[in-house]
Amino acid sequence: MSWNEELHEIYVQNCGRKVEGNDPILLPVARSTANAQIEITIDKTGTFKDAKTVENSDAETIIPATNDSATRTSDICPMPLADKLMYIAGDYLEYVDTKRFGYKEYIEQLSKWCDSEYSHPSVRAVYAFLIKGNVISELIKSGIIEIDENGSLKEKVKIAGIAQKDCFVRFIVQDAEIPKTWEDQSLYESFIGFNNSFAGEVQLCYATGKLEPATYKHPSKIRNAGDKAKIISSNDESGFTYRGRFANKEQAISVSYEYSQEVHNALRWLIQKQGKRYDSLTLVVWASALSNIPDITESSMDFDDEFPDEEPITSTGEMYMSLLHRRMTSYGEKLEPNAKVMIMGLDAATPGRLSISFYSELEGSRFIENIEKWHAASAWLRFNGKMKTNSIDSFSVADITRCAFGTERGAFIECDKGVLKETLLRLLPCITEGKSVPQDIISALYNKASNPLAYENSYNHRLVVETACGMIRYNMKGAISMGYDPDIKDRSYLYGCLLAIADKAEGESYDQDDRNVRVTNARRYWSAFSQRPYQTWIMIEERLQPYFNKLGKKQLKYNKWLNEIMDKFDKDEYTDNSRLEPLYLLGYHHFTSYRPSKKARHCITKSISFCLSILLSQGERDNTICLTCFLIC
Repeated sequence: MSWNEELHEIYVQNCGRKVEGNDPILLPVARSTANAQIEITIDKTGTFKDAKTVENSDAETIIPATNDSATRTSDICPMPLADKLMYIAGDYLEYVDTKRFGYKEYIEQLSKWCDSEYSHPSVRAVYAFLIKGNVISELIKSGIIEIDENGSLKEKVKIAGIAQKDCFVRFIVQDAEIPKTWEDQSLYESFIGFNNSFAGEVQLCYATGKLEPATYKHPSKIRNAGDKAKIISSNDESGFTYRGRFANKEQAISVSYEYSQEVHNALRWLIQKQGKRYDSLTLVVWASALSNIPDITESSMDFDDEFPDEEPITSTGEMYMSLLHRRMTSYGEKLEPNAKVMIMGLDAATPGRLSISFYSELEGSRFIENIEKWHAASAWLRFNGKMKTNSIDSFSVADITRCAFGTERGAFIECDKGVLKETLLRLLPCITEGKSVPQDIISALYNKASNPLAYENSYNHRLVVETACGMIRYNMKGAISMGYDPDIKDRSYLYGCLLAIADKAEGESYDQDDRNVRVTNARRYWSAFSQRPYQTWIMIEERLQPYFNKLGKKQLKYNKWLNEIMDKFDKDEYTDNSRLEPLYLLGYHHFTSYRPSKKARHCITKSISFCLSILLSQGERDNTICLTCFLIC
């Protein structure tokens, strides 16, 4: 199905369901939302009783809306009931110097509703109050609104951040069955009947294939309450929206009012419920039955809310893969047999136009399978700042983008929000469809990782190297392990191992105080080494000897490692001075992590304890997994 059919299906399945907790409301047809700043209380006769300002936490108000008012921009187009002061206050011009004044249009529309067969007691009460034309004077008496010495509304005074003249007002009718008009379902049903009596011309709906009242004014406020951008628009009568292909907008597109409302309301609801914002881009991912699915922009171990009882300590590749598979299987088991997963990215090229930058549909099982492959193939041994130890994990989109295109600012690596948005769109096919990471992203990571002197904080450079290794490994389809492989004889990989040995040896010779401030020769010449490895290695090796002498007997292990690596080189490849391939970074990181330290062994011990705790508390299936991990550890 297309995106609009999937959204319509979401509407049909979820409209009218009971709202739990702070979940957003899926708006029915002919309704919109607005943030109210003022609340006026009247009685059934329309007599003013009280007024108060509305707290921001309670400001969002569901209101009835016509097709025109829900899509209004600069035109005078009143809402049916709750609206701004410029529409509902007959005395507005007495306090505000402006030409924008919609009281006449508002009161005429409200009068028609009151006089129709679809009238409602609360609507008649509001009309009886507003026809007096003294709303602002009542608000001044109540101390809600302030005026200056000239009798005008004070321009600098704001209510909940909104200028007094632009405040939105909602109504409470005392002694009504449901006093809060925005919560009265019978009032909404009354309005729907009234609104349908003014339905547009019946035409063929291109979406449903049925003859229904059509609309050419489609909803905005899709991403948030202040969003003016629209997905569907045909109001360009002079440009090239449809000119040259169709004679008029009716030929270009025809969608029924009800279908348009349902699709847009479903999209708005999904974004409120589970959308994520990246600069001007909004990403929303959902399953056809709204089953819980993993966040595709985060690393594999950021699913903690779904798995609160599991401590993500994964010291071996086998442990990581087992935990990852278990988590993905848990997600998959909750999907319906024929479930699909939709990924949609929405971006506003202009303030009034909303484009679908990315859209993809996948079978639920295929989606889970691809997500697992992404996290499995891109996993790498990373430093876990929260746990203060090394563990295996994949990478979030934000981490990949910052490391590839960001700059160190203070303690962190930061990048432009627009770059994050564009990179996300390019990585989505890699995550959800198994495509390779674009080569320019790999090149950017290669260049950043090859320049450690660009980072004042060593942990930031370490993050860049780890991320580069993960993305390089992913493009190799996970064919290379996450630990040192003595069977690899690739020239770039071996040179990376040499660089790691030189870095570790010199660093170990430093005093404790020097380790935090001194830069090893391996790091000083790293950038040149990546471009001219043979020539630069000779320089690094010459400068390494004094530090070997300081190591005493400890230098034996480093000499042994150097000899082991040198023996694997083909002579011609060793003397080849051409630029190293990205694989050298994996060789460097592999050998840097080679021979676990006491801290790493402690991490493994902790992981064994974790596995044993599961062994004692879980079922037979989990026992097998944990025993396997135990034996590996």
